[in-house]
Amino acid sequence: MAEAWEDWLPPEALETLRLGGFYTLQLRPGLRLVSLNMNFCSEANFWLLINATDPAGQLQWLVGVLQAAEGRQEKVHIIGHIPPAHCMRSWSWNYYRIINRFEGTIAAQFFGHTHVDEFEMFYDEETLSRPVSVAFVAPSVTTYINLNPGYRVYQLDGDYPGSSHMVLDHETFILNLTEANAPGAEPRWQRLYRARQAYGLPSLFPADWDRLLRRFQADEPLFQRFWFLFHKGHPPREPCREACKAALLCALRTGRSADPSLCHALSPRLPFHRVQALWRQRRLC
Repeated sequence: MAEAWEDWLPPEALETLRLGGFYTLQLRPGLRLVSLNMNFCSEANFWLLINATDPAGQLQWLVGVLQAAEGRQEKVHIIGHIPPAHCMRSWSWNYYRIINRFEGTIAAQFFGHTHVDEFEMFYDEETLSRPVSVAFVAPSVTTYINLNPGYRVYQLDGDYPGSSHMVLDHETFILNLTEANAPGAEPRWQRLYRARQAYGLPSLFPADWDRLLRRFQADEPLFQRFWFLFHKGHPPREPCREACKAALLCALRTGRSADPSLCHALSPRLPFHRVQALWRQRRLC
């Protein structure tokens, strides 16, 4: 992989890529990219039975990169495949702590893997009530399972001195397979929605997503709109009612794996183990 990417990455990034598939590079003055190898946290990786805490020292390396970025007053974007809440518990909790420590440095987190359109919240570890970060989970281009292909475009705070480099808005586009497969039809990508417009958000900061979760609890039409967009504009096989809704809202609020305390603020009627079991049944990956 390092040989294939050597025209794209600087030598210092290729060094850690060879070591463990992770790297960092400066995108522009004031903004740094960190790419994580999420196979080191995957629940399907049986090698983690040997070391599930910090394989290849990736998290320790991440702390060093963020510490240096903090010292240089850089903002950091983190990208990876598997969202943190889908990771092994020990890795996920350590990562959550790192996000807390460097909340002022980490401007955005971007993940995929789940094939659906969602997000994961991060809160301060002291009270679990103050939102400090949000992990954006983009939809997949693949149709697996019974979904439209989709992709996302993020709008970021611009490149100027003192920029926050945070996500200001995002747009999701889909290829409607029902329309595309009609006789004589041509495939056509179309915008499904714009986040701020669809959810009535003033911005896309962590506090805005936290408030949206609370609105989902009380505003049933808004939540069902999210359920439709969650499936990339493909009509869901079934509506998401009481038990399903409790499980989904809990999953959105839980940026670390298997933590019932993060769901307490939502006052779910079901016990956490039941909520967790319900949501695991719906995972596509």
